[in-house]
Amino acid sequence: MYKIMVVEDDQVIAKTLASHMEKWGYEAMCVTDFKNVMTDFHTFNPHIVLMDIGLPFFNGYHWCTQIRSVSKVPVIFLSSMSDNMNIVMAINMGGDDFITKPYDLNVVVAKVQALLRRTYDFTENTNVIEHLGGTLNLNDQTFTYQDTKVELTKNEYRILQCLMENVGRVVSRDSIMEKLWEDESFVDDNTLTVNVNRLRKKLDDAGVSDYIKTKKGTGYIIE
Repeated sequence: MYKIMVVEDDQVIAKTLASHMEKWGYEAMCVTDFKNVMTDFHTFNPHIVLMDIGLPFFNGYHWCTQIRSVSKVPVIFLSSMSDNMNIVMAINMGGDDFITKPYDLNVVVAKVQALLRRTYDFTENTNVIEHLGGTLNLNDQTFTYQDTKVELTKNEYRILQCLMENVGRVVSRDSIMEKLWEDESFVDDNTLTVNVNRLRKKLDDAGVSDYIKTKKGTGYIIE
């Protein structure tokens, strides 16, 4: 289990964030002694740190510098102080990423997962595709969002895989049908529409609304 240390003086925010991380299978702890953050750091030995800037006694920049003097553990800053100067300073002080408050908890999870993948060799993560809190498992052809696992048909899985591998880009209907034909799923245009609609319904039921968008006359996109 991978460990996340939350350095946030608003304990309601901190506990909400920690609780959400635990739903995703992480171990999370919230710092409460802001004079001795490094004591908690050495005791807990986290894999990643989520750091606010405005803290009692010493700010987040100070503690990031202290962490960097002894460790290369990833640090993500979470702050409403999101002007360019603070973002640049956060990165220059050793931060790896910056998320502006207020934030979507699923975006934080996605950023954490991406940074953990880049930092550590987690072989169990090599067979998944993740985006905005959703995880497509390439081994068992399921999609997971928060605590809900969705069983996909072969066609639904191939469609979602194609779109998630091209996040931010429109994928034409012809391209998707070609991918399905390669897997010996002989679908026509009408069958593709039926499969996409069924896939959307399953994602909606799992709590993922408007995940797949239609670009009229072009194809589909996950943004």
